[in-house]
Amino acid sequence: MKQIKYLIVAFTTTLVMNTTNAQTPQKPIAKNPWTLVYDGAITENIKGKVNIHPVSYKIKDITIAANIYTPANYDATKKYPAVVIAHPNGGVKEQTAGLYAQRLAEQGYITITADAAYQGGSGGTPRNVDKPENRMEDIHAMADFITQYAGVDISKIALLGICGGGGYSLGAAKSDKRFKAVATLSMFNSGLVRRNGFLNSQIATIQERLKQASDARTQEAAGGEVLYIGGDAKPLTDEQIAKIPFEFYREGYIYYAKTYPHPNSSGKYTTSSLMDLMTWDATGNLDLINQPLLMIAGSKAQTLYMTLEAFPKATNAKSKELFLIDGATHIETYWKPEYVSQAVNKLASFYQTNL
Repeated sequence: MKQIKYLIVAFTTTLVMNTTNAQTPQKPIAKNPWTLVYDGAITENIKGKVNIHPVSYKIKDITIAANIYTPANYDATKKYPAVVIAHPNGGVKEQTAGLYAQRLAEQGYITITADAAYQGGSGGTPRNVDKPENRMEDIHAMADFITQYAGVDISKIALLGICGGGGYSLGAAKSDKRFKAVATLSMFNSGLVRRNGFLNSQIATIQERLKQASDARTQEAAGGEVLYIGGDAKPLTDEQIAKIPFEFYREGYIYYAKTYPHPNSSGKYTTSSLMDLMTWDATGNLDLINQPLLMIAGSKAQTLYMTLEAFPKATNAKSKELFLIDGATHIETYWKPEYVSQAVNKLASFYQTNL
């Protein structure tokens, strides 16, 4: 039971695949030169095709690890539209963010996705700090970098945020008008869930958890041990997975721990991060978004309520559209080919119209 409770916390911001596929073999990252773990990932750069380019840059004194994807027959002397892609909470650039970056590059876009500061392959200590201000700055910094990249038309930059990255993309787009079109996929409002619990399951413990976060920060300031919510746990059996509360968490465990795992991906975050997370909300001041807005979600996603809450609050969006992928759960939009294709096609049409 203790492990099940751990999973509820550890995967509050990540998720993924169908429990009937629990025995699906892991993606062999050792065979991929860029440790990409999504289906159909690039295994070599071939002239005339979509290529991947690992890059790094700084946010203050923190080194950020990123991947840029260039379209087929890329010519640095020409101009291309670009898409900045923010990854899910707990995820890394080699998972679903990379999948969407590659697929959009196939549509003719230069794309960039980066590991958040303090997470994945990026620098920053303590590890796995997860604060909204940092995540939004990650998005601004990706825009900074891509505007300097050869071939990018800086008047045609778009944004895509997936899961928690979707909530943070809404936050970043409120002020960053370099993004001419804004889209979210399976948007997850990290502040709302950290505050109230998934599906409002932890409202009764808000003050208790804020106290724990405050005490954890005091301990950090004194040089003590950094405390985490979530963390490493023993692998679960199929029987234990089946008992995980909420489909969202069951699928999330399978995606991140069994079928598309990456050593840099972690569901844990510092306890002190809750001080920032619980007082933030992706839907605050959404009237500041005046760009065209597209919000995509699965019709069967348990997280759909977050998209439905946010969408009407974007009252000043130049245009806006809610696109539901029929039959898809939250995590299935990360990997399932027919759902990914629907999302990519919709995104490409949206960007083409609005850039």
